Amino acid sequence: MNRTQARFVALWSRSGGAHAEDAYAGLAQCYAEPARHYHTLRHVRRCLRDLDLARAAIPDPDAVELALWCHDVIFVPGARNNERRSAEWFRHRAEGRIAESHRICAMILATTHKDVPAGLDGQFVCDIDLAVLGARRSRFRGDGALLRAERPDLDDCAYDRQERAILGRLLARQRIYQTEFFHARCEARARSNLTWRLGLSRPV
Repeated sequence: MNRTQARFVALWSRSGGAHAEDAYAGLAQCYAEPARHYHTLRHVRRCLRDLDLARAAIPDPDAVELALWCHDVIFVPGARNNERRSAEWFRHRAEGRIAESHRICAMILATTHKDVPAGLDGQFVCDIDLAVLGARRSRFRGDGALLRAERPDLDDCAYDRQERAILGRLLARQRIYQTEFFHARCEARARSNLTWRLGLSRPV
């Protein structure tokens, strides 16, 4: 059992879930689908590293971690219901055994990033999912290329319009990051990256 699997199995088991190894096998199979380039276990592991950095500030880190593990487990490029289906995947696997399952599903749904979650745990899930926007410019560009590779159905013009709409909405927010931890850590660099991508200033 590798480190990633062992971490999931331990979390799932202590949260009350059954058949932890089977749950991980199903999750890992989903994240390894050939259409994925960005939405893989690598993204989940990066989320977990950011979770660990912020752990002391998170009210319920296990619930946040479960949401992060499952937030992209269902991913169909271009589909509008990936988050809902990911929440359903978690609910089905939890089999009513994991406390706060309803709240964890709500945190998964919040990763549509359409609204700001009311609770701090949900805000941490969303901030951690978006923390990659505040990475150094080379990683930000690399992630952009991986996201582009997931939409071979779109030509460059259509993809550019779609990406600009999403990033523009984030940049227009008063705050990209709602928690103080990630606002202090990522806000300035994320705004610089989004501004660069949207062509509102010269690249640096």
